[in-house]
Amino acid sequence: MAKMNMIQALNSAMDIAMDRDPHVIVMGEDVGYFGGVFRCTDGLQRKYGEHRCIDTPIAEGGIIGTAIGMAVNGLRPVAEIQFADYIYPGFDQVVSELARIRYRSAGDFAAPMTIRTPCGGGIRGGQTHSQSPEGIFAHVSGIQVVMPSNPYDAKGLLLASIENDDPVVFFEPKRIYNGPFDGDPDKPAVGWSSHPQGDVPEGYFTVPIGKANVIEQGSDVTIVTYGTMVHVAQAAAKAADVDAEIIDVRSLLPLDIDTIAESVNKTGRCVIAHEATRFCGYGAELSASIQEHCFYALEAPIMRVTGWDTPYPHAFEWDYFPGQKRFINALERVLED
Repeated sequence: MAKMNMIQALNSAMDIAMDRDPHVIVMGEDVGYFGGVFRCTDGLQRKYGEHRCIDTPIAEGGIIGTAIGMAVNGLRPVAEIQFADYIYPGFDQVVSELARIRYRSAGDFAAPMTIRTPCGGGIRGGQTHSQSPEGIFAHVSGIQVVMPSNPYDAKGLLLASIENDDPVVFFEPKRIYNGPFDGDPDKPAVGWSSHPQGDVPEGYFTVPIGKANVIEQGSDVTIVTYGTMVHVAQAAAKAADVDAEIIDVRSLLPLDIDTIAESVNKTGRCVIAHEATRFCGYGAELSASIQEHCFYALEAPIMRVTGWDTPYPHAFEWDYFPGQKRFINALERVLED
């Protein structure tokens, strides 16, 4: 085991994948010589050369379209979109081409491609560097959607994604690149330092896509969340002195509803949390799925803790961010019934 933060774990995963398989290609804006804006690809171009760690133009549609062409011709591209906010110019390529290739070719073609992209706020990036569009992509049939909350899962899930024969959109919560964040706005924002945070195997391993992780056992209420909000959930439950069972979804699509339903059927209460906007957010799908599977066990309405239905504000970032105060309020409300 080694001590790694999420940046180091992601870098290790790509290094191992490129070493194990010459078909793995890393590409994106500034991923090569510069090592990525968050340094996730640092050293890969020096080690594997410019033809396997490729600096691309600032053209997200071109990055994704080129990677699709590589994938259907036998390569395994790992395409980085520098911020999730920039992925929209390539959205048509993802929805109309990448997600449909296996279906439209009756299985003759596949696209083993991974799209990595940092998401979420907490670094004072404002509306164009703080979005959480995971719910938009989870709506698209034919792709898989992943978001880790810790270095161990980040490495294992990224290796599993690269090896997957279907396309994966891999969201990375940049607020926890350098360690957990409990929602306290006075905590330092993510930077470019390298502070080890968790135990991660140095060698090869995978974490299965499609399997949630029960990170805290409890009996009062089930908290279902992912990404940065896992750490906020843990801090809020502790502050409220609530015996919460906390489930890290990890894999948004496919969803491990069995693990979630088992927990909610046990506790009878549920709070769902994500940083993205509330209306039509991923939490709405979680809420509907839980209601379908756990209706007779529920003792109170399912509560959601989310961002506001507004663009991510620059000046009022911590009013937008669903921190401990809003989380504790939701826990109190679901437990009072």
